[in-house]
Amino acid sequence: MSENKIPYKIYLSEDEMPHTWYNLRADMKTKPAPLLNPGTLQPMTAEELEGVFCTELVKQELDNDTAYFEIPREIRDFYKMYRPSPLVRAYCLEEKLRTPAHIYYKFEGNNTSGSHKLNSAVAQAYYAKQQGLRGVTTETGAGQWGTALSMACSYLGLDCKVFMVKCSYEQKPFRREVMKVYGSSVTPSPSETTNVGRKILAEYPGTSGSLGCAISEAVETAVSNPGYRYVLGSVLNQVLLHQSIIGLETKTAMDKYGVKPDIIIGCAGGGSNLGGLIAPFMGEKLRGEADYRFIAVEPASCPSFTRGEYRYDFCDTGMVCPLAKMYTLGSGFMPSSDHAGGLRFHGMSSILSQLYADGLMEAVSVKQTDVFEAAEYFARVEGILPAPESSHAILAAINEAKKCRETGEEKTILFGLTGTGYFDLVAYEKFHDGKMSNFVPSDEEISQSLAQLPEVH
Repeated sequence: MSENKIPYKIYLSEDEMPHTWYNLRADMKTKPAPLLNPGTLQPMTAEELEGVFCTELVKQELDNDTAYFEIPREIRDFYKMYRPSPLVRAYCLEEKLRTPAHIYYKFEGNNTSGSHKLNSAVAQAYYAKQQGLRGVTTETGAGQWGTALSMACSYLGLDCKVFMVKCSYEQKPFRREVMKVYGSSVTPSPSETTNVGRKILAEYPGTSGSLGCAISEAVETAVSNPGYRYVLGSVLNQVLLHQSIIGLETKTAMDKYGVKPDIIIGCAGGGSNLGGLIAPFMGEKLRGEADYRFIAVEPASCPSFTRGEYRYDFCDTGMVCPLAKMYTLGSGFMPSSDHAGGLRFHGMSSILSQLYADGLMEAVSVKQTDVFEAAEYFARVEGILPAPESSHAILAAINEAKKCRETGEEKTILFGLTGTGYFDLVAYEKFHDGKMSNFVPSDEEISQSLAQLPEVH
């Protein structure tokens, strides 16, 4: 389509890559509620958090006022291996849908980890190395975060201990093997290797696990081993800060061609990719410089935004982590063993939760078979096999484009294609064989879980 002014793929040069991360909290009128000490119910201090997290990351976590953080040169040099990532105009999808909408997606799967997770993994590993630590511990759902952190730690010479949600450990054996290629140990969670893991197994025999379980085990392991700290792949303020490079690159590319999105869509589990994609655009909205419609897309099997409550809750099932105010289904909520492992977290980022509570963004939940139908359609049309998590955003983007077809409106739609699905072929096989179900928790199940939320006034 040489007649089009905008190319299929917009690539920025290395010189155009951001040198700073953007801290969305600096422009938020209502700041996210602070993390609370589970014992005292008082805001966590830097000293308390430094027992679990790296010192520099704690500073980033607690800073609500600094708008921009310099990206260290060593991290920028690592980024250059796979960044800037392409912004793609989905001409083929637009044509197939017969829609007047203009559809763009930011593709974050051009690295071995297969997703956007590497953006924060290398930052967190870098600060751990700078602090002189021996290694880090973490959890992973679908395995993208564990793979990304394994790559970063291998590059920087750090040990990495990964607790992988049990259902994903079994469903995605190749992803765990990639982690081992990079030298990480990978343990299915919940496990018998930690006190909290044994406790969870006793309370929920036969459980397939959850991100909340794996977080508990990773934190216990970190605080039990000198020279280790815990790092998290989503939810936390520091992670959304690092992931802002996605949105900053996207906005630079769109500004270069005079394009302004009307609708910005991202899948939502803990919030890292969605928060990173929308950051500079939401900043403009908060400052009154522009307006956008933001849509978070979550699985119907784990609908924290659409069916949860905005309350203080533990970030982990074992209740050893600080309390965060977020949209939550309850830390004891055990989601079904669906194939969007990276979205199976009971809560949502405090930043995104506050924005949602303030009416600045929308949320929808979608069923698993609809997601895979959209994923397969996208793969056949655009040529990329998407991750199940990413495909939640694809489904919502397709639905919005169809609305434009019905109304004749020429809207510009932007969504995040967070990663590839080449290690998710077991899930695609189940979809093809008609063995994929659509589990949706009942009101009673969610109510029972929410009834266990801690009382914080």
